[in-house]
Amino acid sequence: MNKLQNYALGQWAAGADKGQELFNAITGETVATVSSKGLDFGAMCHYARTVGGPKLRALTFQQRGLMLKALALHLQSKKEDFYKISWATGATRTDSWVDIEGGIGNLFTYASLRRQFPNETFCYDGDVAKLSKNNTFIGHHICVPKEGVAIHINAFNFPVWGMLEKVAVNWLAGVPAIVKPAALTSFLTEAVVQEIIASKILPEGALQLICGSANGILDHVESQDVVTFTGSASTGKMLKAHPRLLQEAVHFNMEADSLNCCVLGTDVTPSMPEFDIFIKEVAREITTKAGQKCTAVRRIIVPENMVEDVQIALGKRLAQNVIGDPNVEGVRMGSLAGQSQLIEVKEKVELLSKTQKIIIGNFENFEVKGADKHKGAFMPPIIFLNEKPFTNTDCHNVEAFGPVSTIMPYKTIDEAIQLSKMGMGSLVSSIITADNSIARKYTIGAACMHGRILVLNAECAKESTGHGSPMPLLVHGGPGRAGGGEEMGGKRGVFHYLQRTAIQGSPTTITAILNQYQQGAAQIEKDIHPFRQYFEDLEIGETLITAKHTITDADVVNFANVSGDHFYAHVDATSLEGTIFTGRVAHGYYILSKAAGLFVNAKKGPVLLNYGIDECRFTKPVYMGSTIGVRFTCKEKIEQEKKNEEDIAKGIVKWLVDVYDETGETVAIATILTMVKMRNQD
Repeated sequence: MNKLQNYALGQWAAGADKGQELFNAITGETVATVSSKGLDFGAMCHYARTVGGPKLRALTFQQRGLMLKALALHLQSKKEDFYKISWATGATRTDSWVDIEGGIGNLFTYASLRRQFPNETFCYDGDVAKLSKNNTFIGHHICVPKEGVAIHINAFNFPVWGMLEKVAVNWLAGVPAIVKPAALTSFLTEAVVQEIIASKILPEGALQLICGSANGILDHVESQDVVTFTGSASTGKMLKAHPRLLQEAVHFNMEADSLNCCVLGTDVTPSMPEFDIFIKEVAREITTKAGQKCTAVRRIIVPENMVEDVQIALGKRLAQNVIGDPNVEGVRMGSLAGQSQLIEVKEKVELLSKTQKIIIGNFENFEVKGADKHKGAFMPPIIFLNEKPFTNTDCHNVEAFGPVSTIMPYKTIDEAIQLSKMGMGSLVSSIITADNSIARKYTIGAACMHGRILVLNAECAKESTGHGSPMPLLVHGGPGRAGGGEEMGGKRGVFHYLQRTAIQGSPTTITAILNQYQQGAAQIEKDIHPFRQYFEDLEIGETLITAKHTITDADVVNFANVSGDHFYAHVDATSLEGTIFTGRVAHGYYILSKAAGLFVNAKKGPVLLNYGIDECRFTKPVYMGSTIGVRFTCKEKIEQEKKNEEDIAKGIVKWLVDVYDETGETVAIATILTMVKMRNQD
C-alpha cells in the first residue's frame, strides 16, 4: 500500500505510524495512507525562514518570475501523470483541467507579472511624496519580502490549484512556503510536489509539504509569517483565534465556503439568449467538481414570474447529466471526494429539507455509469424550491458542499440585492441580464457583500470564464462569511507577503536606496551620449543636458498641418478671450516631439527601439518665443530574458524626460522607455 511522503527539512519522510487511510472516491478502494507523526513543525518553520527565505530574497523579481515560468513549463510537461491520479478524487477530465492546468496557469500568470516589478529584490509602492518646499526632503514607500514563512492550509476540493494559486504569489514575493493539503485528496498534491522537488528549479527550503495532520504548527508562527486557510468557516474561525496568531500579530488570510448566488435579471424572458446562458451557467456550477467548489452557485435567485420556467429548463438540462466513472465515455459528473463528504452533504440536505422542498433529484433514485454507486461517493444534483426566502432562511445559512442549490423568487432588483446579501458575505455573485441599468443597480447594490460580481449577457458569455472561475489577476476572497480575506489579485496579492515601510530622506539618498532616479537628486554627466552606451554601462541618474530650441510661429503652424491638430489655442489668437491663455500656445505633443529631437542620437548604436511612454504631463503653457531644453535622465533599468539562443541580450531603460523653459520651470515631463542592447552577447 502506498504511504504518502511528507517533504520536510530537505528530506522525504513518511509518518512514523500507520496513519489515516485514503480512499478512491470512485471505487471506494484504499489508495494510500498518510501520517505526519514525527515531523518537527518548529524545525520546519525555522528551516523555511533560515534556508529557503534567504535564497528567495537574494533573487530579484525578474529572477523569481523566470523561476515560476520554468516550473510551470516543467509541470505542464507532466500534466498527464497528474490527470491519471486526479481520477481517484472523483474528478472528470474537465474538473481536473480546472485544478491541474488552472493551477499551472497561475504560475504562468505570476511569472509574467514580474514585468510590473523592478529588477530588484524589493519594490517600491506608489508615488513619491514631496515633504518640503524646495524638494530637498521627500518620502516614498519601499516593500521588502517578509522574513518568515507562508503556511498554507488548503481544502480538499482543489488539491493542485489550491496549492499553486498561493505559492506562485509568495514565491514571486520572495517568501518560502509550507503547504498543508487536506488529507482526503493529498495524494494528488504529493504527486505534484514530488515533481516540483525533483525538478530542482526552486531553491532548497522554498517548499515543504505536510500530507498528514498539521495540528500544532501554529504554535510556532512568528510575526513575519503569513498563514492562509481555505475551508469551512467554523475551522477558519477556530484557527484565526489561535493565541499565537494574536500574540505575534501574524497576517491570517481566510477564504471560507460561502453561499454564492446567481441572479436572473427581471428583463430576461425564456426566448432571450440570456435565459439559456443562465440555465447553462447554473447547471455547470451545480455539476462541476460535483458541486464541491467554494464558488459554486448555492442560491438561484429568479423573478417570481420565471420560477416555473427556470425549474423546467434546469430540470431538463440536469436530466442530461450523466453521473459515473470519469474514465467512462459520456460521463459528465464524477463523485464527491469521499464517503465522509457524502455523509456530510446528506446531513445538510436533510437539514435544508425542513424549511424547503426538493423539486429536482432523489438520493435513492439515480443511475451511475461504469461504477457502483454504493461503493463510490456518488450523489445526484439536488435542487430545492424556497417560495418564501425572506421567511425560511436556512438556505442563506446552511451550505451543502455538493451538487445542491435552491431556487428562490424575487419581485424587484432591490429584493434580489437583499436576498444576495442575506448570505452574509460571499466569494462571488453573478447576474445574467441584457439591461445595463439593471446590471449597474445590482452590482453597486450588492458589491459590499461579495468579493467578485460577474455580469453575463450574450455579448460576453462566449468568452466568459464563468461564475466559478477566480482569475489570477483579480482578487479571490470575500467579506463576512467568506472569510474577509483576499488571494491572488495580481500585484495586490504579492503585497500581502511584503513589508511596506515609509522611507524619508533627500532625493539623492532615496535614489541610492531605490536604484530609481527621483526628481531633484544629484545627476551624473558624461562625455558620451547615453544612446551610445550599452545597457550595462548606463548609470541611474546619468543625465544629458541637451541643446535648446526657441519656439517659433512656423514650428506651431507646421506641426498643426502635419498632425492635423488645429485646436484653437494653437492656431487662432482671436479665440483666446476668456481662456487661461495669454497668447497662442505650442502643442504639448510638439513640445514632446521636439524634446525627442533634442535628446535622440541619430546614429546606429545600442538603442534598439522606443518601447513606449509613461506618465506624460504638460505642466505649463509654452508660448511663441519661449526657449526649451531637456534634462534627459536614466531613471531605471530592467533586464529582459532572451527568448531563445538567437535572441539579442537586452534590457528596458526608463528615462525621465524633463522639458524646461528659459525660466528653468518644467513645462512637460514624461517617462520614455527604450530597448537597449547589452554588451555581453554570450
